[in-house]
Amino acid sequence: MPKATLGVLSALIAATLIAAGLMTAEPARAQSRIETIELTSKQVPSPVKVSVLLPAGHTPAQRLPLLLMLHGGGGDNGFLTQMRPTIEAAWAAGDFPPAAVATPDVGRSLYMDFKDGSQRWETFIVTELVPELRRRYGLDARREATVVSGISMGGLGALRLGLNHPQVFGGLAALEAGIEPALDFDAVKMRNRFQRDDAFFRKVFGDPVDPALWKRSNPANMVIANRREIVDSGLQIYVEAGDLDMFNLHEGVEFLHRVMWDHDVPHEYRLVRGADHLGRTIPHRVRDALRFLDRQVLRPPPPDDSFARQAAVITRMRRAAGVPDDEPRPPLPPTSPPKEAR
Repeated sequence: MPKATLGVLSALIAATLIAAGLMTAEPARAQSRIETIELTSKQVPSPVKVSVLLPAGHTPAQRLPLLLMLHGGGGDNGFLTQMRPTIEAAWAAGDFPPAAVATPDVGRSLYMDFKDGSQRWETFIVTELVPELRRRYGLDARREATVVSGISMGGLGALRLGLNHPQVFGGLAALEAGIEPALDFDAVKMRNRFQRDDAFFRKVFGDPVDPALWKRSNPANMVIANRREIVDSGLQIYVEAGDLDMFNLHEGVEFLHRVMWDHDVPHEYRLVRGADHLGRTIPHRVRDALRFLDRQVLRPPPPDDSFARQAAVITRMRRAAGVPDDEPRPPLPPTSPPKEAR
């Protein structure tokens, strides 16, 4: 995407958040603090700016959980300032526990390790950023206390980090993730990548584009390749998109949902009616994502046994009908009409 377009998008996002009440005056934010640190690494262009939001009265003795809040294309670590009121509102309502929330400035990297080795953002985040945040702020180092979320390119980053490293992250929430509805690079249509020109793909995936690298880095393919590890780890997955997304990202998210369904990977999926890539739906959608991470990962409630007696009856009925407990679910059928009918 041209730099001018990215600048306009960043301005639109900020304007949207202001209009929606996500950005407020300083007195309303006095209960928490944001500090910006800089990290030096051989993995990526340095120094890397990282904004960290800490709740009021934070001390290392609290052993807070960690939420990585990943910015989208054209954004930077300042994204956390835009998201701060939403996070604070979730804290105040009890929808999300006090946590250290961090946003690294990764440029327009797709949170990838580049083909030429010049930038290794995935490696940096997993092996350097997360450990340093835990050390510096005295955070809870368990995977059950480490979650990742993001919007747009940040949603892609959340998927890429969570699906590839379920031993590090207990859960991910990807909002309107910047992904394509395909399993092979040659099958990606322009309607699903028009914001990323050929030069951009070559910069990240090699010149010419390495289709094998693209495939390994594509969340739908990650689900297929890493299914056993993802399921066994108990990774909690939340994906969503608006059905009016201007970049057609809902098509890639729906595709990913269908892959996870067919491969029996537990997840929560939402197609938000009437929602675009920007707009007044974003604050509510972010809050929903935070609630998911809270109840599924950070503070899961005890198992619901209120229906245990009835469930036992249904289980006996199922077995009496000859339905095995481990029978796989049927795949979602193709639903596109024949070309001649369109």
